[in-house]
Amino acid sequence: MHDNSALAEARIRRAYADRILPGRYRAGAEVEVAGWPVPGEPVPFAEIADKPFRPVEPGQPWGPPWGTLWLRITGTVPAGWPADAVRELAVDLGFGGSTPGFQAEGLAFDAAGTVIKALQPRNGYVPVAAAPGEQFTVYLEAAANPDIGGNWTFQPTPLGDPATAGDQPLYRLGGIRLGLLDEEVCALERDVWVLTGLLAELPADSARRARILRALEQAVDRLDPDAVNATAAEARAALKPALAAPASASAHHVVAVGHAHIDSAWLWPVRETVRKVARTFANVLELMDRYPDFRFVASSAQQYQWIRDHYPELFERVRARVAEGRFTPVGGMWVEADTNLPGGEAMVRQFVAGKGFFLREFGVEPVEVWLPDSFGYSAAMPQIVTAAGCRYFLTQKTSWTDTNRMPHHSFQWEGIDGTRVFTHFPPVDTYGSDLSAADLARAERQHAERGSSDLSLVPYGYGDGGGGPTREMMETARRKADLEGSPTVELGTPVEFFQRAEAELPDAAVWSGELYLEFHRGTYTSQARTKAGNRRSEHLLREAELWATTATVRTGADYPAGQLRAAWETVLLQQFHDILPGSSIAWVHQQAERNYAEVAEELERLIRTALDRLSGSGSGRVAFNAAPFPVAGVPALGAWPVHPAERAAGLHDGRFRLFSAHLTAEFDAEGFLVSLRDRASGRQAIPAGARGNELQFYRDTPNRWDAWDLDASYQRVRIDAVRTDAVRLDGDAVLIERTVGGSPVRQRARLSIDGRSLEIETTVQWRERQKLLKLAFGFDVHADTAASEVQFGHVRRPTHANTSWDAARFETCGHRWVHVAEPGFGVTVANDRVYGRDVTRSTRPGGGTTTLIRESLLRAPLFPDPGADQGEHVFRHSISLGDLLTGVADGYRLNLPLREVTGAAVPPIVSVTPLASTDVPAIVVEAVKLAEDGTGDVIVRLYEACGGRATGRLTPGFPAAAAVRTDLLERPLADQPADPLRLELRAFELVTLRISRG
Repeated sequence: MHDNSALAEARIRRAYADRILPGRYRAGAEVEVAGWPVPGEPVPFAEIADKPFRPVEPGQPWGPPWGTLWLRITGTVPAGWPADAVRELAVDLGFGGSTPGFQAEGLAFDAAGTVIKALQPRNGYVPVAAAPGEQFTVYLEAAANPDIGGNWTFQPTPLGDPATAGDQPLYRLGGIRLGLLDEEVCALERDVWVLTGLLAELPADSARRARILRALEQAVDRLDPDAVNATAAEARAALKPALAAPASASAHHVVAVGHAHIDSAWLWPVRETVRKVARTFANVLELMDRYPDFRFVASSAQQYQWIRDHYPELFERVRARVAEGRFTPVGGMWVEADTNLPGGEAMVRQFVAGKGFFLREFGVEPVEVWLPDSFGYSAAMPQIVTAAGCRYFLTQKTSWTDTNRMPHHSFQWEGIDGTRVFTHFPPVDTYGSDLSAADLARAERQHAERGSSDLSLVPYGYGDGGGGPTREMMETARRKADLEGSPTVELGTPVEFFQRAEAELPDAAVWSGELYLEFHRGTYTSQARTKAGNRRSEHLLREAELWATTATVRTGADYPAGQLRAAWETVLLQQFHDILPGSSIAWVHQQAERNYAEVAEELERLIRTALDRLSGSGSGRVAFNAAPFPVAGVPALGAWPVHPAERAAGLHDGRFRLFSAHLTAEFDAEGFLVSLRDRASGRQAIPAGARGNELQFYRDTPNRWDAWDLDASYQRVRIDAVRTDAVRLDGDAVLIERTVGGSPVRQRARLSIDGRSLEIETTVQWRERQKLLKLAFGFDVHADTAASEVQFGHVRRPTHANTSWDAARFETCGHRWVHVAEPGFGVTVANDRVYGRDVTRSTRPGGGTTTLIRESLLRAPLFPDPGADQGEHVFRHSISLGDLLTGVADGYRLNLPLREVTGAAVPPIVSVTPLASTDVPAIVVEAVKLAEDGTGDVIVRLYEACGGRATGRLTPGFPAAAAVRTDLLERPLADQPADPLRLELRAFELVTLRISRG
């Protein structure tokens, strides 16, 4: 007779925790432990030989925040232990309850300095190769990383900044012993874990559940608590029938892909990520020695490069496993980047740099994009990833929605130009599964394509902070390969999954447009300095490549390929999805700002060097224009003496007026923009009673993820704490002084150099906490949609909230401009560093419609960086009247200001014949550079910018021998038009041309 269900399950749990887990080692031996606390930043193994190691005892405190303790562990394997048994160190660094990657962790080396494996919570063993009777020495680099996430209460913490983290030890060293592993007990542990997990997922009245419960009871009956090691085999025999029962023919099938999502920075600095990658790769290589069927995938070329440069022996072991096909680079990008915020050319370079590294180092080219955790996905991505030679796309993050559920899991994703890419969104709803019964049941239950396809992918392995799969996960996969009541599990790779899924769904559903994440909307705004550094770096890189290429072609100057590549790699790293979005600790963002400053210094030097070559010598003054549109008489991508428009300012009827031949703008005594009129047509852009240049101030207290989230509730609590202190004229500008809360704001408004736009520079001394600052403009435009720039084009989003999908987009992302229009008239608001905004429409009391554009300038979240965004920020905005292409041009002009050079020859060497030009304004040149392979060929990348058909021609400004169309990696496409320089582009089509010089 057996116990009732509840009592039986309690008895099974007690036996598991109190008997089976402690019985995994059937014998143990003491070891000697000595330690050396590193006094500063980490040092490599090669530098520790002469350091003063001193005895360390269990319970001893160690590890100030971000500190390192080197441990030397010595011992002798007992002579009586079996020679063929598994011997390993069992190490507890003082692990708490957090998952691996969020607290103390370590990396073990043998006496010669060869990496053995890593140590983390739930993975605390180190293999010992010494035979019975032999001595051994193991060195352990232990990292005292703070558990900043804690219990995810999102409380402000000083631990994310070395200047405030303190020096008190975080951990107490646990036990370190040599153990003799009992493989039979370990196997029993997995048997019980797998079956008890399955028990929890099966219906209470199912026969399968009853049989499993009975088998577990019998196993516990056979397990002698006083002789666990001696009776483990008998207990396992009782479980054998339950584990041997095969799955049904209709069971869901998962392809389990081993990986470790390692954030390139987040709640730890980049320098710690280097060590996290080494620890994870070491774990993976050790598992591959144990399990011949184990395969592992890892993305991010940057992380492989770190291992190559800092752990060369480990890298060569990775290289060997890559050659075997067991360690697979995936993703093809430099890092797992955010895809909302990076500019078009930067997204291209993620693939150029990432795939280039994988091809050079391993001779492999990933064909899937692997972005499980980025915060939404730009509608431009399908074209970019396809042009980079990728066929598939994977994300998990779209499960993090707060309003609507994504209706598909395997589907064709269609981008702004019509390109489609086969995409999978794993229904398991995690990118760090342990292959538990709960995870697999969720994957089966939520799979949207069930009936048409019963196949999904499950990424397994500890992630975020790294660690990867464990031997327990491997044993779980073996038991669930074909197990009744569970989805079947097959170890595989992403490509193997995608090929099968694509074959099963030849008519897969189509999702058109962006994969908007209904969550983490605050990442468009948090950490404004990091975002400003990214935007400025992207445009400096454009300038540096353009002018360096021009100088090489026109004057024979050396092309600074190495310096440009290094600058790109820095910028691409910082586009990682927890750096650029502003969701990392203070240390990360402080380092990012320093890196951006160094990049800017180096690129400014390269630009000056190129312009000096191109300017020649003389007494003239010329301006260089890196934008793809002419500005104030200076040609696109060329140079010429600048011809500024006449601009003036004055008082008129109590208003401060700015005017040129093209535009008139008026500000009232409070500094609000109350009139913006096109002088040619007379059209007024600001409706009566509305106003622009209004600073709006809100409480910003997200429910959970401070730096990540902007909750819709912020709109309900606007703070009446904005006052105007002074408004006055200053030459041809209007100066406005305001105070927002306790933060001084100074604005300078003037017309642009060509007199066609109104420019407003806003300087904020930000002193707020958990507040949101927006800059608002109300326009007399009846716009159903707003066009926001994304990579190589734009997306149109409704200005209404007809559906729950519309309402959820209460904050959206765009790049340099947003445009609203009605037939015959439009307005663009351009910016030099803003990404987040909202655009809404309202009806005026007397009739008519006002379209409101509100640019999100600043936030002040408290977690994970309690000092986020404090200090000075400078924003530049430009408002222009006209069609969409006028707005496109204004976005480029604002972000690529003219560079004036004195003492130049007139005309300069690069004058009215730029290196590349098109005869149709809608065909926009995005990049001009020399080829990556060093041949000296000129690469020109361009796109159609308006969303319509465009026919034109690219004209090289140099003798061209031949031209071919290429993919983003600059490889010729199979299908070539008769004349590659003749352009017949579809909406938003992206084209890369490779032109050899004659």
